[in-house]
Amino acid sequence: MKKIILIFCLITNIVIAQTGKEKVLVTDMTKIKQVANISVAPDGKRAIYVLRSNEPNETDKLDFDYRSHLWITDFQSVKQLTRGSESVGGASWGADSKQITFARNVKGKSQIFMMPLDGGEAIQLTDLKYGASNPQFSPDGSKILFNVNVTFSELLKDTLLNPTKKLPSWSVEKAGFKTNEFLRMDKKVKANPDGTLEEIRAYLDKDIEDKKAKVFSRLNFQGEATTEPEIRFNLLFVIEAKEGAKPVQITKSFWSFNGATWSADSKKIYAVCGRDSLLHPDREQNTAIVRMNPDGTELRQLVAEKGISYSNPSLSFDGKWMIFTMSKTEWLGFNQIMLASADGSNPVSITFDRASNNFEWTVDSKYVYLAANSNGGIPLYRLDVQTKKVERLSDFDSGIASFGITKDKVIFSKTEVKNPSELYVADLLMKNPVKVSAHNDGFLKNKALSFPEKRTYANSKGQMVEYWIMKPTNLEAGKKYPLLLNMHGGPTAMWGPGESSMWHEFQYFCSQGYGVVYANPRGSGGYGKDFQFANYQDWGTGPTEDVLAAATDAGKEAWADTARQVITGGSYAGYLTAWVISHDNRFKAAFAQRGVYELSTFMGEGNAWRLTPNYFGGYPWDEKIKPILERESPYTYVNKINTPFLIKHGENDLRTGVIQSEMMYKSLKIMGKEVEYVRMPGGTHELSRSGNVRQRIDRMLRIYEFFERYVR
Repeated sequence: MKKIILIFCLITNIVIAQTGKEKVLVTDMTKIKQVANISVAPDGKRAIYVLRSNEPNETDKLDFDYRSHLWITDFQSVKQLTRGSESVGGASWGADSKQITFARNVKGKSQIFMMPLDGGEAIQLTDLKYGASNPQFSPDGSKILFNVNVTFSELLKDTLLNPTKKLPSWSVEKAGFKTNEFLRMDKKVKANPDGTLEEIRAYLDKDIEDKKAKVFSRLNFQGEATTEPEIRFNLLFVIEAKEGAKPVQITKSFWSFNGATWSADSKKIYAVCGRDSLLHPDREQNTAIVRMNPDGTELRQLVAEKGISYSNPSLSFDGKWMIFTMSKTEWLGFNQIMLASADGSNPVSITFDRASNNFEWTVDSKYVYLAANSNGGIPLYRLDVQTKKVERLSDFDSGIASFGITKDKVIFSKTEVKNPSELYVADLLMKNPVKVSAHNDGFLKNKALSFPEKRTYANSKGQMVEYWIMKPTNLEAGKKYPLLLNMHGGPTAMWGPGESSMWHEFQYFCSQGYGVVYANPRGSGGYGKDFQFANYQDWGTGPTEDVLAAATDAGKEAWADTARQVITGGSYAGYLTAWVISHDNRFKAAFAQRGVYELSTFMGEGNAWRLTPNYFGGYPWDEKIKPILERESPYTYVNKINTPFLIKHGENDLRTGVIQSEMMYKSLKIMGKEVEYVRMPGGTHELSRSGNVRQRIDRMLRIYEFFERYVR
């Protein structure tokens, strides 16, 4: 291997006085509140946002429930709007800036509400048996656009949703049936296990209805927490913005419409759907941007191309422009920003080597604001529509999670090391920011925090890799501390001071007396297309070089005890954890979370299976690909693992699949290695971020307790 040339350069050394002395506790994760879904009123005088929190469970005092409620701000102070046990996910403003619409659960189903802001109760507009979500006022305030999500059988049988009893134009791929006509079988046939073939089929259908069997014919049958025999469809509805109005279904095909939005004049609706209506939705990866009238008529594709996925349309206020994204669907795709006329003509590719999908137009339609992962933060950028140039407005040391634009200001939620989430207001160039909220100030008041030092080095490919070193909190001179290498998944995720999901975990381990080092190795997002795809057919060796170089440098710190190093990572980084310890013996203990360890098996059991052909160039049955998958699978080297190893997986995790961790654990156990396996009942792949709070606390404590066995 070519010798690695390390160019260690201290880029940022944040020094902020810390008056607090208290540790960040594991239960502090329940105190963190997050600002999200900012929506500015049409008159620019106020904004609505969502505050996400954790509230103690009423029956189990050890557990917590997630809550999301609406707050309102006049850019100087904040006030809560909604309360109660039912969460609210976001709001849309009426044209007069005096009322809003939102969705909230009623009897277990999400329904659409409209609420005046000058006093009075919220009015329930819908009472649909399938529920309703994502309401959007038309710019003129007369109508509300919303979604209804239904299963294939519901759409097939419901005479209101499908009054003509139409069948899909694509094949449902039922083995033994060349057409979809079998779906028209007489449903009045009596179910009889000893009867005719038709009666036997009716009996089998009843077993499915009664959840005694699941029958799969579709390709994408794995959800996040359970297998899903049926496709779900997102239908669009419109309702007049007044009490007693009746919702009108405007899309009626066996196809999903996502990302729907209004034109500025309220005369058109734009959305994203599959490009080819003759292809099964599981097989059609290409998406098109379509336009229709508010009653669903004159539906037509505006932007569509084979091999391309178009999405995230956003229309300018003057009605002239549409901004959207495109990505190639074969192998590795990368979101590219496009600007076109409102009818999709004259598309122009914007030069911007970052991925973004959240766009906000200025009222004069001269600029588009957007946020994008970049260099460890999520800066806000601005696109000049005339020059097509993009300029960065905020720094790499913080993250803009949500934002809105008025004529003269930006209102935004910001993540930074000193506070995981608060609401701010600044001018249009992001200058003179003023903090408006204080949602997290209370529990942070006396906390001692560790601030990361950013460094870079050049790897063997000549790429600059960024990494951060965090000292143990309340560091004592002359004392040695264990060092934790923490790695991100994806593999296209990106960590840094502006990334919110790891705020608590980093601070917790620093408070427990660990130094923490984390890197964005080749393959990470936030550094452009070439860097993101630099791990093609190389998930193991190259990224390992990058993360171990960061760990090596961190080990040179005066406080670091290189004899007490530990390592952890989740998802792809669970893979990388196993890879590292099968090729390097420096770590005293390792913890892999929800990982992938054998790439051929992963093809079958994970709903993220397309990562295998996309990143490795083919399938396990391709003769040229077999040796690549074997070479790149950590399981191939399981007999070389000697590091004490804790493996965790959510019991209902279908993104990576539990067989991955079972294989790794069982093999190590057979060989008599030091290994422990933890399964989380009901846990999905999102356990560490949005899963059961008690299980999230358990996860953190198990990492700490396991490491303590070997480093104390």
